[in-house]
Amino acid sequence: MTIPGNLLTTAMAVMPHTDVDPALDAALTLDIPFWPQLPNYSYYEDMYVQAGEHFPGIILNLEKKTLRFSMDRFVEEFEETMAHFDDPEYFDVSNTYSAVYHRFLDLDLSDRPAVRGQLEGPVSFGFNILDQDERPILFDDTVRPFMFEFMAKRINVQLAKLKQKNPNAFMFIDEPGMQFVFSAMSGYGEQKAKQDLDLFFSSIDRPRGIHLCGNPDWDFLLGLDMDILSLDIYTNADIFGASTRSVKRFLDRGGILVWGIVPTGMETFETENLDLLAFRLKTVWQALGKKGIPLDQILAQSLISPATCCLVNKDREKTVEKAFKLTRAISQTLREEYHLT
Repeated sequence: MTIPGNLLTTAMAVMPHTDVDPALDAALTLDIPFWPQLPNYSYYEDMYVQAGEHFPGIILNLEKKTLRFSMDRFVEEFEETMAHFDDPEYFDVSNTYSAVYHRFLDLDLSDRPAVRGQLEGPVSFGFNILDQDERPILFDDTVRPFMFEFMAKRINVQLAKLKQKNPNAFMFIDEPGMQFVFSAMSGYGEQKAKQDLDLFFSSIDRPRGIHLCGNPDWDFLLGLDMDILSLDIYTNADIFGASTRSVKRFLDRGGILVWGIVPTGMETFETENLDLLAFRLKTVWQALGKKGIPLDQILAQSLISPATCCLVNKDREKTVEKAFKLTRAISQTLREEYHLT
């Protein structure tokens, strides 16, 4: 079971579509498809809401579109959650929380080089969900260890389902909040994060990795025991390129990098084209090559993707679908240039 490279395509799962079929169709145009998350279709499909399914203490208000946490409710519901702890279906994504996940699992995906799933990670979930005192639950020493264990369970259950469809299935752990770990104001520092995440990854089946669009401490992130890292290289090329030693160590132990190169924001997308984006990507690779990372290794251990998800475009899904198309075109062009086809 391996994650392919050779500049094949994938994308992050959050999509702006309000209809299920076009979103799934778009995801299936990429080499490594995934099941889309559609928060504009239903608040149940917000990535934090999806991750919080069956998490004790969660208060979901669909009308107001809020997700909160109550310690009193956590205590009340904890026993029920533990009673289901050996029930895989309890920890899977239900039909209510995803209109497309089970449809994705019904497809014949055996001929794909790989397939991918995803779940919001515990650091971002813990930062985003506030308790009755307006405090992130990540800071609660009682809730936090259980939260990491709960999310690991959910990731493993989904990965097992996906591996039944394709032996090369893998998981993205979406961690947009990871960059805030390294803020002096976060209250959750690097040392504690490293301890928690090391234990977390040791509990998750392989292949597994992180997707984020922000700018964390790349040396920290590349040092985690994961198999794949998906990043927004369009925005973060200079900063990421400064972590060459960590990039080399990550690649040398077999890691796969997903280069998010195609912008999905409408205004930015219109300023770019295939040649410019391919040039930017090759410039990053050339810089890494000058510091000792062979181009052949980079190509063999790389995927291509859009740079970010985007829910706010005035044209809704149109620019995102154009970005998917351009991602495929860049992949094809570079694969032909480097004789990977």
